[in-house]
Parts: sequence; C-alpha cells; structure tokens
Amino acid sequence: MAKKDYKNWDKNDLIKEIEQLRKRKKYGLVWEDKPENVVEQCKTELPVLEEVKSKEIITNSDKPMNLLIEGDNYHALSVLNYTHKGKVDVIYIDPPYNTGARDWKYNNDYVDENDQWRHSKWISFMNNRLKQCKKLLSRNGVLVCTIDHNEQENLGILLKEIFPTKDITCVTIVHNPAGIQGQNFSYSHEYAYFVYPKGGRFIGYQYRDDDKKDVRNFRDVTGDSSLRGAAKNCFYPILIKNGEIVGFGDVSPSDYHPDMNVNKGNGLIEVYPIDPSGIERKWRYARHTVEKIQKELGAKFIKKRGVWDIVRTKNKFNYKTVWNDTRYFANNYGTQILNRILPPNIFSYPKSLYAVIDCIDAAGGNRKNITVLDFFAGSGTTGHAVLELNKDGGNRKFILCTNNEDNNGNGGKIATDICYPRIANVINGYSDQKDQKQIESLGGNLKYYKTTFVSADLTDTNKTKLTKKATEMLCVKEDTFEKVKSNAKYKIFRSKKKYIGIIYDHLAIDDFKKEIAKIDGKFSVYIFSLGDDTFDEEFEDVKNKVKLSPIPEAILRVYRRIFK
Repeated sequence: MAKKDYKNWDKNDLIKEIEQLRKRKKYGLVWEDKPENVVEQCKTELPVLEEVKSKEIITNSDKPMNLLIEGDNYHALSVLNYTHKGKVDVIYIDPPYNTGARDWKYNNDYVDENDQWRHSKWISFMNNRLKQCKKLLSRNGVLVCTIDHNEQENLGILLKEIFPTKDITCVTIVHNPAGIQGQNFSYSHEYAYFVYPKGGRFIGYQYRDDDKKDVRNFRDVTGDSSLRGAAKNCFYPILIKNGEIVGFGDVSPSDYHPDMNVNKGNGLIEVYPIDPSGIERKWRYARHTVEKIQKELGAKFIKKRGVWDIVRTKNKFNYKTVWNDTRYFANNYGTQILNRILPPNIFSYPKSLYAVIDCIDAAGGNRKNITVLDFFAGSGTTGHAVLELNKDGGNRKFILCTNNEDNNGNGGKIATDICYPRIANVINGYSDQKDQKQIESLGGNLKYYKTTFVSADLTDTNKTKLTKKATEMLCVKEDTFEKVKSNAKYKIFRSKKKYIGIIYDHLAIDDFKKEIAKIDGKFSVYIFSLGDDTFDEEFEDVKNKVKLSPIPEAILRVYRRIFK
C-alpha cells in the first residue's frame, strides 16, 4: 500500500482520515519504537570480531570450538548473521525481565518502574534482537526464550509477529518454590517460550532415571474403550520364546477367541491381551505401529496364574507444559552451583543449570551434534550446560555473547570476571569454593573475541581496513582456526575437514596458488576486491580445488540487509 502524503490535505479531510483510523480494528502488539544507540551506531560503524588470543583454551583438538563474544549482543548478532546464517540449531536466551528494579540499561541508562516508556523500550530492545537472530536458525532450529510475568504477554505477541509460521508453546517452570513476594501474589515460577517449526517432531523427549521409569501392563484396561471390539487391529499375538519377545503375529480374525497364552510348540508362545477374568481386551498399540516401541516391551511370567503377560517399561516422555522438579530451583542449582565455581554472590539470579540443560536438550531434539547460541549469556550457564550435556559423548558446541558491564555494582565485569572464568573453570577443572574439593575438567575448546568496528563510509581505504579486520570472522564462518601460512598478502588456515585462504592483495594470487598446490585438499578462498570480482579467470586452472568469494562485498551484502 502506497504511503499517504498528508502535507496538502485540508482540515476536513484530515479529520475524516483520523476518524477512520480510530475505527479501524487492531490486533497485535502496538508500542512506541524507541531508537537504540547500538542500532544507530551501525549506520556509521560496521562491527567485526577481534580475537583475544590470551583467553584461548584448547584441551582437545578433536572436540568442536566454542565461542565467547564480548560486546553488545546487537553487534554480535550482526556479525553472526554473516558467519552463522542458518547454522544455529538452538537459541536459548534469558533476557532482562524488566521488573522495574533497574536490572537493565537502555541507551546507557537504567530502566526503572518510573520510566513511562519502560515497556516500549523493552519491546524495541527485544524486537531488534529477535529479528536479528531469526535468520541464524537452521531449518529445524528452535528458539527458547525465558521470561517472568512482567513482560510475558508482550513477549508472546512479539514472538507471534516475528515468527508467524512457527508453533509457539509457553512452558511454566517452577524455579522458586518459596515464592517472590508481591503485593497480592507470591510468584514461584517463570516461563519459557519454545518457538519451533510446524508439522513434525522437533522437541526431544524427556528421559527418566531407572527409579522414575513408568512400568505398566501393555494390555489396555481403560474401561469399555479397552475392549477388543473398540479397536480390532489392536488384538493380535505377541510372540515370546525363552522369555524374550521375538515378534508379532497378524491381527486375529473376529471369530477367533484364543486363551491368554497359546503354545505353538518349539518353545514359541503366543500372548493375547486377555485379562485374568477372561475378557478380551486390546494392546495399547495397533499391530502396524507396535514395532516402533518393541524395545520398551518385555515378557513377564505370572507365577500365581502360570501365564506369560506383556509389560511396557517407558523411560522417555513428552515434556509437559509445567516443569516442577527440585532440579529446576534457581537457588539450589543456580546460585549455589555458581558460588562453588566463582567467589560468592558475584552474579545475581543465575539460572538453574538443569533447567537450562533440559531446555537445550528438548529444543535440540536430543541430538548430540548441535550448535547452541545464547546472546544474553550472563554468567555462562548455557555454556556450562552444553559442556555437561557432552558427557554423553556428544559434540555440541556453544556461542555465548555478553557485554562487559559492571555486574551488581561490585566491580565484577560480566564477560571477563564472571562468564569467561566460569567457562574456563568448567573446561579445565577447578577447586570448589566451598569445600576446596577438586572438580574434574569437562574438557572443551574456547575462542574469545571482542566486537570492534570499521567505518561504514565505504571508501577504498575503509574497504581495505574491513578486509584486514575480517580475518577472525572468516575463520569463525568456516569453523577453521589452525594457521598454516601467514604473511601480509595472504593467510591459510585449516581444520580437519577443510582449508580456507584469505588473499588481501590480488597481486599475490600466483604465490597463493603455488602454496596451495603443495596441499591436498579443497579451499574456500576469500579474495579482496573493491567491487564484486572473484578473479575466476586467474583460478581457472584450479577451479575444482577452490570456491571463491569476494571480500568485503560478501560481508557488506549481509550488513546492507540488516542495517537498511
């Protein structure tokens, strides 16, 4: 719809237009968008990454590389839109809850309950970041966003506007059974919004320990609906031999009325869903679907009756929409865990480690090789959770983004004094702050980066600067960090799977080609160009060995989209 130009309208026409606008029905979230300094900054400066080499941790070259980015998360997300578009499987975030208690800043000022634009600022703040992170999600990616009652309704509507094609489920998590005292109610829970694709299974199962497994008869006993006639395809024999289930027979004809056990000879026994009183019932799964749970079924001999029956032992369940377990209590498994890793009370209200573990495992569909992003990393609970999950032999990796503001006014900087030390301790092992017991290393690798900037005034000089400062971004994009060759004109890096080359001066192409001729492997090659030239003709003789991309143009294309 074309934008109306009201400049030349007379008074009566303007009044009619206003009356029509007031009559128009509205649905959705309406707020006063408040400009944000960090967003406006990107109109004049472009963010890039700069590695802090002294904070690198490498314990096992076979394990994936995790990332910690220090800086405003809007700038970090801008960089990730180039390096990780469509590559993130799980985004878990715990943004500021906007309680009115000066717990977050907007444009360098704390937002308190007296700020008349408090909610609009929070929505603007979240809108800017959620739109940025949307394109990072993989095709089956899931976003989890926790929140409390202060902004829960606003967040729900905002998520529906930004992710209109996704399913959204709001889970309640009891995290403080004692409750936070309010004027009328004592709040004992918070919320976690799960945003996931439609039309399939994308949320993982919850697995229970042996003492919490569900063991019950596989024969349906739920009243009249459990009778054989209620579902004829659920009446069939389960075949056992030597006490083990060996197969399933066909659905029985309606006029066939067997005993509970039928001995077929050679030790083979057919077990039918017939209860102790002789009533024909049905199995809980139809014949055409029972194989998918065969591993959960077992044969049980009932000595008193001298017959075999079938039981189902279930240890995986759909997550419920209310999570109420002591492991989610934030004081016990958030604050107290952090106080054992770092000096006491260095960070307020860390999440329960196990609440985050379960959110990630559910959102990741129980997969063991996923990339997890948290751009409100705070004390680093998400990184800790990923490393804990990898105890199962997985290769999950994390990307954490956090600022380096003074936390709690106690002088401790969030990135350098809280988040990084926590992750470093968990990776390397540490001495428990409470009882001095040595805690074993979880292992892992970490690269630490800070966001820095290059002028957005795209002169030839600034394009050259951007290219030289893009080296770390390109290594992150390709997940390739080991330096093979480095000089002023080109660099070569490798991982176990691939190589990348970065050419800063096209006059060095011949030297670069001579170098890669010595190496057996394929290359992603990024070559400096003031325009969009990839110099294909100069690589014609090695075209099957290289994939060419222009820089900084490849980066600028992304930034034009998000900073338009």
